[in-house]
Amino acid sequence: MLKGIRPELNGDILQALSNMGHGDYLVVSDTNFPSDSVARHSLLGHLLTMENTPAPKAIEAILSVFPLDTPLQPSVGRMEVIGKPDEIPDVQQEVQAVVDRVENKAAPMYPIERMAFYDIARKAYCVIATGEMRFYGCFILTKGVIPANEVAR
Repeated sequence: MLKGIRPELNGDILQALSNMGHGDYLVVSDTNFPSDSVARHSLLGHLLTMENTPAPKAIEAILSVFPLDTPLQPSVGRMEVIGKPDEIPDVQQEVQAVVDRVENKAAPMYPIERMAFYDIARKAYCVIATGEMRFYGCFILTKGVIPANEVAR
């Protein structure tokens, strides 16, 4: 255990998040997503896991150390419901509330059609599979930057 680091963030996840650069994609997936096979195509090349953690709690832990991309563009994508692109399932509403709270403002997620989501995910830096069992608990986060004056010393 480390002070100030949430227990959901194991060493492998912290290393991957730290190694990511501005504009890199992070996939946070539910238990139904083909996480392992998609992760093999990612830049990291293998799957990371938060097995007993639901998506909202996983994303809250990730966002405790991970800067989202600039406020000028949406930085969190959500997988669209097949045939119902405007429907936002409960799990996505819960993640939206987490993002808004962490960002201290409304930061709407952008929808990604299912097959396009898979395509983007295969180009991501890494994939973190969560224990989220609800459908459509899949998200793509874009890494931002931390200004020099905000770096802890």
